[in-house]
Amino acid sequence: MSKQQREEFLAGTHVGVLSVTGEPGRPPTSVPTFYAYEPGGDITMFTGTQRRAPKRIEHIKQAGVVSLVVQREEMPPAYVTVEAELVSMTKPTPEQMLTIARRYMPEEHAQGYVQTELGDPGNLVTLMTFRPTRWLTSDTSR
Repeated sequence: MSKQQREEFLAGTHVGVLSVTGEPGRPPTSVPTFYAYEPGGDITMFTGTQRRAPKRIEHIKQAGVVSLVVQREEMPPAYVTVEAELVSMTKPTPEQMLTIARRYMPEEHAQGYVQTELGDPGNLVTLMTFRPTRWLTSDTSR
């Protein structure tokens, strides 16, 4: 894929699979994730919802890098894998979470989801921002 094609593909609505180095002697941890991306920009996603403090937050802090893969579900197959460096980890604003949630659910569900997650003081919601550094792509339709 060209630079424009890969960036447009990543900007599409896909469930990404985020991978980060795990504990010594263990394979990388890979989890499905919602994310947001605009061509030429950074990738954002959040974690730590539903009162869970995932170990991957610490793994990401330690590694400073992740891989994110997204794919076309129907034939012919295509995918984009992005290696990316951690730029920041912060508590998200409602609008930052809504930007991501709206990509995957209707507005009323996105609003309710964000209000519930940010309104629960037991949640450790963390917004992560990553800068793409290396791209791997394939589109068998071309």
